[in-house]
Amino acid sequence: MILVTGATGNVGVEVVAALGRRDHPVRALARDPAMARTTLPATVEVVPGDLDHPATVEAGLDGVDGVFLLGNFATLPDLLTSMRSAGVGHVALLTSRCVIGGNPDNAVTRMWLDAEAAVRSSGLAWTILRPSGFHSNTLRWLPQLRAGDLVRAPWPDAAIASIDPADIAAVATAALVDRSYDGQALTLSGPEALTPGDQVTTLAQALGRPLTYEPLTDDDARAAMASDTPPAIVDALFRFFSDGEFDDSPVVDTVNRITNRPATPFDHWARTHGHRFQQQAPPPPTRSTTR
Repeated sequence: MILVTGATGNVGVEVVAALGRRDHPVRALARDPAMARTTLPATVEVVPGDLDHPATVEAGLDGVDGVFLLGNFATLPDLLTSMRSAGVGHVALLTSRCVIGGNPDNAVTRMWLDAEAAVRSSGLAWTILRPSGFHSNTLRWLPQLRAGDLVRAPWPDAAIASIDPADIAAVATAALVDRSYDGQALTLSGPEALTPGDQVTTLAQALGRPLTYEPLTDDDARAAMASDTPPAIVDALFRFFSDGEFDDSPVVDTVNRITNRPATPFDHWARTHGHRFQQQAPPPPTRSTTR
């Protein structure tokens, strides 16, 4: 049995699907099980639990062999202790490739470094997944796309080799089921590096809309982020992409090597998920992974 945390998020829902395609028993952890059951296949067992409160997770660990684990929780050491006590054998931890040569006094980099250190010292077998930014991060433009055809976003020159969450899930499933990558930290990316303007152009083609991209100034971007993002995270992102502290553009072949198929390009993801950009109501809130 594999427990999937963040099971209704962009990566977690794909992990659940990938495990299902392999007929592997899967259990989904959700803060709101009723909502999760409307999103996940009926065959998936859904259990209540909140990673911010480790005691609520313990019942869901019964009979679990492996866990797909989100890394952006301060409670991670306590969660890992509960997992070890419950007999969990292996965790696949989702972090970010910003940790590779990253500055530990950057708040985002520090968060992921701390998560990796907790897993390494947990006594559990582990695999760490370090992806680039996600294709699905473009869903943050939904409010603008509901209002019109203009997308305003910062960092026009910051190219990112973004990755399909389904590709992350395919690698996570291999790590959890086949156990071929125990003790490894796997760096993941998509097949090409695109700027925000490139992504908007691709979305325009996928949606059949005359979208245009307008760069946000740093001041405007900071003001926009301040409403829903902690100041330390805002500062970290500006250090990444305004100051050049993190280059998320390199392309690596890990997805191809592990899954025996190429990583999914953004244009294919955009066509497949185009319906999500036509939503008239906001999607349910999910915890940010700061990508």
